[in-house]
Amino acid sequence: MASSKCCDNPPQLNPAGGEGKVIDSFGGLKAYVVGSDDCKAAVVLVSDVYGFEAPNLRFLDISVSLKIADKVSSSGYFVVVPDFLHGDPYMPGKTDRSLPVSVWVASHDPIKAFEEAKPVIAALKDKGICTVGAAGYCLGAKIVVELAKSREIHAAVLLHPTFVTVDDIKEVKCPISILGAEIDKYSPPELMEQFKIVLSANYGVSHFVKIFPGVRHGWSVRYRDHDAAALKSAEEAMTDMMDWFHKNLKLTLKLMPSI
Repeated sequence: MASSKCCDNPPQLNPAGGEGKVIDSFGGLKAYVVGSDDCKAAVVLVSDVYGFEAPNLRFLDISVSLKIADKVSSSGYFVVVPDFLHGDPYMPGKTDRSLPVSVWVASHDPIKAFEEAKPVIAALKDKGICTVGAAGYCLGAKIVVELAKSREIHAAVLLHPTFVTVDDIKEVKCPISILGAEIDKYSPPELMEQFKIVLSANYGVSHFVKIFPGVRHGWSVRYRDHDAAALKSAEEAMTDMMDWFHKNLKLTLKLMPSI
């Protein structure tokens, strides 16, 4: 069950941020999209409980730090950040959104979102995309692991995952990277080690499991720009994620036969 600690350090949501654009329907969902239409590799970013308007998830501001979606796009990917929360992110402290996060989560089923992700991936393929990766943060990691279990994507990255189980990891069918926090009740280091053991026994699935020391759940997307240590760890996670996608999306693309 999620608790308020899952939602520490909430962002100031920004519906207008980013180098890309928000479109009303991409595979049936409102989404932030950024990248060249000529890209053959794509990344779907799946937000935590704060949704697709979280500024660290979406846009690039060179004067502050490198934000996630625009940074991924700048590396040669078409990027989609769907609104799986349908305009209803968790908003602690708001008089009209004062429900406990556990109650909020109950009405935002990640399995339902997984089904909604399938048309998003189909829309990417309709654009001519050949390889698709997905990264999920916190609650979003559960959606991504479901995609990884069903062969919908070519590579997965889970960051400080919530609700992901050992049984989920046993069913993963694509290369997967799991980046966890040392201080995390949802995916504590002991659970991360279990993930690693399971993946090591699955010789058909390449994997990378890493625990970041001294950071808390949510660090990779809910850091503060003025916190140098947090920013450094977030950038390290970003580098690890991009290395994984380059290895498992762009290399796969190079190995595909020419049409």
